[in-house]
Amino acid sequence: MIVIIGLIVLIASAGVAVAGVAGNSGSAHSLGDSFGIFGQHPTGLSTGQLFAFGIGVGVVGMLGLSMLLGAFTRRLASRGSRRALKTSRRESTDLRLDRDRLSQQLDDERNERLADSTHAAPNVKETP
Repeated sequence: MIVIIGLIVLIASAGVAVAGVAGNSGSAHSLGDSFGIFGQHPTGLSTGQLFAFGIGVGVVGMLGLSMLLGAFTRRLASRGSRRALKTSRRESTDLRLDRDRLSQQLDDERNERLADSTHAAPNVKETP
């Protein structure tokens, strides 16, 4: 569902970008001399071209943010997996110790029963 909503938003934003560039191109929409970017005054650009460059900068910025957040979420997922693995190993060790203890207890009980049965003399009388 989120993918469909994201696709709809992407298509809508692409439509707005195309309309903005197409509606503000040509010599009637040229930038004035007072417009500057980082001290540079672009000449011969229309507002539509400036809008297209803004879209490009936004795409590059979103790509960088996506890469940053992707690495962050992978790191969190990796940390969670390592924590789960450590817990699983601890539980496995505890279960293994418990199994060994119960196995030893069972062996002891079997040995006791075997010893009791060999020490007990049967009450059988021999008939001549």
